[in-house]
Amino acid sequence: MRNANFIDRDKLYSMLHGTPPTKTRLAEILEKSRQLKGLSLAEVAELLLVDDAEGRRSILDAAEYCKNEIYGRRLVLFAPIYTGNACVNNCVYCGFRRDNKSLRRKVLTLDEVETEALHLLRMGHKRALLICGESPRNGIDYMVEAIRRTYAARDEKGSTIRRINVELAPMSVEDYARLKAEKIGTYVCFQETYDPVEYAKYHPEGTPKADYLNRLTCMDRAMEGGIDDVGIGVLFGLADHRFEILALMEHARHLEEDFGCGPHTVSFPRIEPAEGTPFSQPENLPHPVGDDDFMKIVAIIRIAMPYTGIIISTRERSAMRDQLVRYGASQISAASETNPGGYDEEGDHTAASPYEKTGDTGAQFTLGDHRSLDEVVSAMVDGGYIPSFCTGCYRKGRVGADFMDLAKPGLIKEYCKPNAMFTFREYLEDYASPSTREKGLRLLRQLAQTFPREELRQRVESTLEKIGEGQRDLYF
Repeated sequence: MRNANFIDRDKLYSMLHGTPPTKTRLAEILEKSRQLKGLSLAEVAELLLVDDAEGRRSILDAAEYCKNEIYGRRLVLFAPIYTGNACVNNCVYCGFRRDNKSLRRKVLTLDEVETEALHLLRMGHKRALLICGESPRNGIDYMVEAIRRTYAARDEKGSTIRRINVELAPMSVEDYARLKAEKIGTYVCFQETYDPVEYAKYHPEGTPKADYLNRLTCMDRAMEGGIDDVGIGVLFGLADHRFEILALMEHARHLEEDFGCGPHTVSFPRIEPAEGTPFSQPENLPHPVGDDDFMKIVAIIRIAMPYTGIIISTRERSAMRDQLVRYGASQISAASETNPGGYDEEGDHTAASPYEKTGDTGAQFTLGDHRSLDEVVSAMVDGGYIPSFCTGCYRKGRVGADFMDLAKPGLIKEYCKPNAMFTFREYLEDYASPSTREKGLRLLRQLAQTFPREELRQRVESTLEKIGEGQRDLYF
């Protein structure tokens, strides 16, 4: 295995003991970030040391600039399908941990997987993330069939899931090749924490996940297996969040150097209380990350890795997600359920209980945003954002290094904005409430006039009209 351990723990922690940059130095770093070419590890370390209000504000302003330049007002929406909560691991922070006896273990049948996909389709979703605990009951053979059944689901309007990402435990190169053959989008696996000392505390020996290096190198094997797009992340709050940011940078550098392409996405889950764990109450969380620090580190990754997607889940409250979208997030989940079969249960999505609608199969973590998909879309329109269900790049082969070749000179914009608008028009026609449809169509009419090239503007308007007349799945 090439560069098996590319995380130098002592080096990264030592970089956090310096002095904060002067105002002049901070301005130099942020001016460089506005060139949209990223930052070095040392420059990111300097930003992590900024702790005054004025300096933080400057970082957020730079991140907002970079986000707008690259992503504009687009925001991708998706939802997870939890296929099972059976797990052989005993991670002390996870509600699915082996020793949690308060929930019934459940692995969805393939019929149930398809039913969950149908529920997402009937909301209007087109992108799904398949996720499960690590167990022989939902190994690679099961996941291959689950992917096939998810793609096969078709609702009454003829809609299908157009892109499946997977968040699965580390596996062999051969098994990654099998996932690739099933036309997955991004393979996601979180390191949880890059600090090997802290990692050992949270992942007891005798379980597969206790192997730090096996998890650290899983993206190498995924890329060797032919997967173009990988997504990395940590569970913020298990160790010093500043160390984790530097480690994420090192992981991205490693992938870039060895495979020619860094991560397609970086996820930012924050640890939340989970039933049946030592961290069932907020006061017991090991290294809690406050809102101001969380916004700052999201902003830092946005300017340090400008073309990488940043994912924020429904762990976060709606007000916090609105802020994170402004300063860096480019993808969010919506109307999520985090227990197997959760979409097929009856219940109130708006109830305040953190363990709402979980039945006896339990939830992996506490939800912060309980809004429906239509409510999320409505709020996005109010903020001037384009809700995007686009999957065009994946089906056109604009992935991995090819995507970055288009993204870095800014050429990808001519695909992404129109395709986002097309998928939004589909949602408005087929699934939106009347009020959301009315204001959404108004937003699309305004956006259609913002294309500087007349030829592109006419193509966009023509395609939007075709969708309004009943055509579907049109993309550039």
